[in-house]
Amino acid sequence: MSELYSVEQVAERLGLHVKTVRNYVRDGRLRAVRIGKQYRIAAEDLAALTGGPVPAAPREDARRTRHVEVSTVVAVDAVSRHDADRVTTLVTAAISGPRDGGEPIRVQAAYDEERARLRVMLLGGPQDTAELLRLIDAILQAR
Repeated sequence: MSELYSVEQVAERLGLHVKTVRNYVRDGRLRAVRIGKQYRIAAEDLAALTGGPVPAAPREDARRTRHVEVSTVVAVDAVSRHDADRVTTLVTAAISGPRDGGEPIRVQAAYDEERARLRVMLLGGPQDTAELLRLIDAILQAR
């Protein structure tokens, strides 16, 4: 006897929404038998739909990978346009250089000429963000 899968199991294996799999069954694209109120799909029928062997169920740890991201706004008052440009250029250069893997860091900077205020927005991993904060602090302390 062939292994039978629920609509939910098929959806998980194919990376589809449950409603999509139900629609496949209703439209006749995927053969299924109704047992009580639920559909069951035979392994052979699933293989016929995918054109290959039945995909393995994703492992629990493969579906859930931890992702930590930090968003930070650095506000610097009483800074000249020249110094603001310098900070922005050095931070941009630091993120475009070689790094130890990880997620890319996004940086956005805005300078308010009227208030002589620089705002630097950082979005990235905690370690990379901390390094950029140290860099910004070092640049500003040097002035």
